[in-house]
Amino acid sequence: MENVKKEEFVEIKYTGYVNGQIFDSNIEEDLKILNPEAKAEKTIVAVGEGMVVKGLDKALEGKEIGKEYHVKVSCKEGFGDRNKELIRTIPLKVFTEKNIMPQAGMMFSLDNQIVRIVAVSGGRVMTDFNSPLAGKDVDYKFKITRRVNDEREKAEALFKVNLRFVPEFDIKDKIVIKGHKIFEQIAKVFNDKFKKLLGKELGFEEKKEEKKAEVKEAVK
Repeated sequence: MENVKKEEFVEIKYTGYVNGQIFDSNIEEDLKILNPEAKAEKTIVAVGEGMVVKGLDKALEGKEIGKEYHVKVSCKEGFGDRNKELIRTIPLKVFTEKNIMPQAGMMFSLDNQIVRIVAVSGGRVMTDFNSPLAGKDVDYKFKITRRVNDEREKAEALFKVNLRFVPEFDIKDKIVIKGHKIFEQIAKVFNDKFKKLLGKELGFEEKKEEKKAEVKEAVK
């Protein structure tokens, strides 16, 4: 069987371990260990394009489809070293204004970042914005289940990685994002990436109903 090459799109099944414990997976039976209610999501990546952590990404190139592999990933090629600058002291009122009463060990999202509470003392809260996996070596088991040739699947995968969601889009001579005018700038930013991996430029088309809504708002 021909091995996968860099920039090819493939679907992968994987489970990540730290100290022998699962921390991430898209394999149903492994994911249930983390969260019985969770549902596994399809993961499609372009090999060698940084759509997964560097160590796993490097391991994908040259592998056979359908064969299971294991790879050890150092912290430098995984979730990075711990950064002392990401340990910060924040006034307690920043939390209380958001109706949060911080306690040591708590983890939650603050300003779109995951933060762990290290300690609470008086009116100050010591926080850690490092990834919980920073500074740790991890292991992955993975299998490349198929090559992905469908343009829509490829485009969706790129949108998920770069935008964290999939906008409405059509595939013509270009891949055209449809929606609010803010997407026009997004199309410009990611155009080169789409052209490189899909061979088509990323365009933009403002949705007609949104144009009408703007006109109605303007005449009020």
